[in-house]
Amino acid sequence: MGFFTDTSVCIGCKACEVACKEWNVIPDDGLSLLGMSYDNTGMLGADTWRHVAFIEQDKPLGRQNNAVGSMPTAATATRASADAVAGGLGDRHGAELGTDTGGRHPVGSADASLPGPVTADGRKELRWLMASDVCKHCTHAACLDVCPTGSLLRTEFGTVVVQEDICNGCGYCVPACPYGVIDQRKDDGRVWKCTLCYDRLGAGQEPACAKACPTDSIQYGPLDELRERAAERVDHLHDAGVVEARLYGADPDNGVGGAGAFFLLLDEPEVYGFPPDPVVTTRDLPRMWRHTALAAAGVAATVLAAFLGGRR
Repeated sequence: MGFFTDTSVCIGCKACEVACKEWNVIPDDGLSLLGMSYDNTGMLGADTWRHVAFIEQDKPLGRQNNAVGSMPTAATATRASADAVAGGLGDRHGAELGTDTGGRHPVGSADASLPGPVTADGRKELRWLMASDVCKHCTHAACLDVCPTGSLLRTEFGTVVVQEDICNGCGYCVPACPYGVIDQRKDDGRVWKCTLCYDRLGAGQEPACAKACPTDSIQYGPLDELRERAAERVDHLHDAGVVEARLYGADPDNGVGGAGAFFLLLDEPEVYGFPPDPVVTTRDLPRMWRHTALAAAGVAATVLAAFLGGRR
């Protein structure tokens, strides 16, 4: 089981953040805007298991220009005809055009297909990319490899959870995570992260964040079904002219064997703070142990030879 997060329909409402905190009784944090738009949490951490990123870019979104260029002129425009154009971008999600397109280029403008100033002083509207980030619940999770107490474990749902009552605060899992998800609380040193609402799953309920998402940007279910649904969504967006749409973390052959929480992105992964090519950070441990064993054997042989030579 896992998450598919479609960032193309995320509205940045932070309902997922609030639901996550309320259900899991997570301490408050992020009470300052940090000087970063409406991003008041900054990143995932021990007290932020869901983080809604706000990324501002001074460029239009592909579907906005394409859709607005297709709008009928002001003389013939009707709500029905506008809805028909928006509907081409996705059945229920056509409304994601919102007021962005109307604000950027009024219907019937002479230059509707090109980005331009939208205010009297010449300022351009920013493109906002919004994405709700979470633990990726990797198929090959390095955090599991390095945990000495068994605090981190794989559940029957295929997710990765922390048993905080047996975490000794060693922190080995923190640098092992290729996504920088796992974090320690400053008061006791134990690590905390998304559990994919393990207690809710056991009761046949969906995670709190997915339940609270008003646009179905966060979708929960069997990974195979989610991957199929995500591929269809990407094809739909490509057909609508959103050529930058892509999946991240959905490929079972990627560096972590596929993520249990993957995303539809509208730009390069680095724009969202994701590593472009994540790898299992413990992948070289077997080779390192072999080299260490060979080196130790060599040292032991040298010491033994010196000892025997000295006796002779």
